[in-house]
Amino acid sequence: MKDLRSFQPRRILVCQQRQIGDVLLATPVFQLLKQRFPEAELHLFTEAKCEPLLRHNPFIDKFHLVEKTGFFAELAFYRKVARHGFDMVFNLQNLPRCRMMTLLSGAPVRLSMKTGSWRDWIYTHTVQEVKGYASETKVTLLSPLGIEWKGETPQVFLTDEERQQARAILRSCGMLEGQKLIVIDSTHRRQSKRWPAERYAEVVRLLAEHDTSFTFLLLRGPGEEDDITRLKELCCERGVPSAKLFIPQPLPSIRLSAACLAEACLLIGNCSSPRHMAVAVGTPSLVIPGASGTAWRFPSPLHDELRPALPCQPCDKIQCDEPHCLLQVTPEMVFRKALELLAR
Repeated sequence: MKDLRSFQPRRILVCQQRQIGDVLLATPVFQLLKQRFPEAELHLFTEAKCEPLLRHNPFIDKFHLVEKTGFFAELAFYRKVARHGFDMVFNLQNLPRCRMMTLLSGAPVRLSMKTGSWRDWIYTHTVQEVKGYASETKVTLLSPLGIEWKGETPQVFLTDEERQQARAILRSCGMLEGQKLIVIDSTHRRQSKRWPAERYAEVVRLLAEHDTSFTFLLLRGPGEEDDITRLKELCCERGVPSAKLFIPQPLPSIRLSAACLAEACLLIGNCSSPRHMAVAVGTPSLVIPGASGTAWRFPSPLHDELRPALPCQPCDKIQCDEPHCLLQVTPEMVFRKALELLAR
């Protein structure tokens, strides 16, 4: 089957593993496949930690969530999934687990990006990767079906109850009627993508002095409590009222964090999954990407970056002794760009 444009699968498997942001960026693939094949079952093979943000997605019929349980237990899991009898498999990520799942699926049509290596024999069709926004690149894999990316965004499908819970969380933090929320995402596991906390605190000060109706949600994940407590202290040292700095207790689930982000007028942060969540819930974003590449910015005037023009950037290093891509971005630059985005 060289020409797939007339192929009508009954059951489709999409393979996409970590990280959470990567899986969220794959949601346009689910949407476009389901729109093309509304009668087909669409299954997703991913990690358990990635499922919450995809919950309630109307384009996914079934999840297959793999855990780190050892080789033989995982092999048995792959075989169990394969018994669903897939007609078509898309491997969006050439990782060992995705390759193994694709191989054991026994599907007559198996697609992935061309690598030019021995791994390509696993697939019946390989596609030359087209560089661009990450979601656009993933949708490239659907090109043998005649499907193209036309600006579809990542999506998080929040329930009305979750939106109400998010508003209740913000009220419990002290948010009042008429105040405007800005989300600050200041943490990152990689030093080369983490703008200094002192600079975030200065941006918060500048914004708080510019408009007294601004309030700030200091976003955090598991294990980041100390970092966020320190950020709040730095803000308070600069004269920002503690009542304007929100740190919900206990830590909200990732879906409720997304629902809180949906209530905001802007996200300011590092290059991590919240920037993709912001696109998915329709909140403008301003990112200091550091060592990150350009594929993570959704092409829209409402989603911007501050990226110095350096010959070494982007490098995607984990660590850097002289991270000029971060340090050349000043709080004043972020403040001015934030006001531009808010005006839009």
